[in-house]
Amino acid sequence: MPKKLKIAILIMAAGTSSRMKAIKQLLPWGNTTLIGNALRNTQDSNANTILTVLGAYREEIIQATDFKGCETIYNLDWKMGLGNSIACGTKHLLRQDPDYDGILVMLTDQPLIDNQYLNVLIHNFSKTKHSIVATKYNNRVGVPAIFGKIHFEALLALNSDYGAKEIIKTHINDVLSLSPNGKEVDIDTLEEYERVKKSNK
Repeated sequence: MPKKLKIAILIMAAGTSSRMKAIKQLLPWGNTTLIGNALRNTQDSNANTILTVLGAYREEIIQATDFKGCETIYNLDWKMGLGNSIACGTKHLLRQDPDYDGILVMLTDQPLIDNQYLNVLIHNFSKTKHSIVATKYNNRVGVPAIFGKIHFEALLALNSDYGAKEIIKTHINDVLSLSPNGKEVDIDTLEEYERVKKSNK
């Protein structure tokens, strides 16, 4: 049996979703919203801690969302991009508890990423010698991904809009990539949102 590791999930929800012309995090999904769906799936996973990083539309999101059991923080510098928000969330997590074995970074705009897939990532991370377990795409590897302790300093140093993919790219030999079987689809436009919502009915 793989040993039970201490895993924190960072939900990234700080962006403006400028291409959407809507608050993407609050778009309806099932009987909740995209961010509500992400929260539900993380709460149903085997992670120990869930932290959501908010930025743009913080007030609207907090008013419309039940964060019970999940902490939120506000990244004052959210305009600096995804990497900056990941660093902000990582700093907050490690200040509270420096003993996490891994930090799982995920986005709110991948609504098909469910608790089963999050648990597959966590399970594989607990039994692999690789220090990163990431999601396989057609021509790249990306989030959701779990970063082991050895990469926490790199997460803290992120400060651009590229997020964690630079860390994955730099340490590609340390990456175990898993196929999510279509669950990796992300939503950047209203057209994509409508298409994914329709196909998921």
